[in-house]
Amino acid sequence: MQMMNIAKRFGLAAAGVALAGTAHAQTAIEDLEIIGAPTPGATGFQPAVTELARDLQWLDGMLLVICAVITLFVTGLLAWVVLRYNKKSNPTPATFTHNSPLEVAWTIVPIVVLVFIGAFSLPVLFKQQEIPEGDVHITVTGNKWFWSYEYTDEAIYFDSRMIGYAQNINDDIIAELEEAGYSEDEFGLATDTAVIVPVGATVVMTVTGSDVIHSWTIPAFGVKQDAVPGRFAQLWFNAEQEGIYFGQCSELCGKDHAYMPITVKVVDPAVYEEWVASAQEEFPA
Repeated sequence: MQMMNIAKRFGLAAAGVALAGTAHAQTAIEDLEIIGAPTPGATGFQPAVTELARDLQWLDGMLLVICAVITLFVTGLLAWVVLRYNKKSNPTPATFTHNSPLEVAWTIVPIVVLVFIGAFSLPVLFKQQEIPEGDVHITVTGNKWFWSYEYTDEAIYFDSRMIGYAQNINDDIIAELEEAGYSEDEFGLATDTAVIVPVGATVVMTVTGSDVIHSWTIPAFGVKQDAVPGRFAQLWFNAEQEGIYFGQCSELCGKDHAYMPITVKVVDPAVYEEWVASAQEEFPA
């Protein structure tokens, strides 16, 4: 009898510890800062929290400078030709038919510019496509019009849908957003179930589609991968900052394409392990 009481108390204590751990993980997940989200009226990028995103934003800045210089040069050249060689300034037109040095120059210079761009852009592209060994493996399936996620190593599977799917915002939806830890501003971005990944871990996602072509995208991670039915493609990222990051299906996929957001929460590794333990019971594969 005494042994039974001890066992019962031990079981209750273990259950209490498990519940406390689950509650701690849930609180830590809900208290995350929103980092990767669109800003009304903004013209720049979202904060880059992966090496891939930083590389892309740097490359974009370099290309912008090159394009601006070329645009200014061509515009200035056109203006100079119009003002300097119009009929009033040159009543007697020139009769030459070619200029070999000039023709060589306008052939070689564009080639040099393109080679220069390729020398910096191809390594960025290859880095995205060279998939490393992953710490977390997730299979992503695009459906009309929601996402399905399977953590293949942890036997977790769930669907993720927009909170207030295909509806206008109302008091009930605002209450649902607040219950999930979001505000009215996150309507159209927040999902009922988020992807949870540990900070500093290499996450490898295998992406496919079940019906039409979708595209899984998180701008702050610098990743975008089409989800094509019958095909499997991969992407990877290593998020360096805890927080909440939003994305959107980025391939026109039908009438409810606008209602297919993506939510990723990057958490502390210990919190992730606690979440995995609870998710294996809540979302068994």
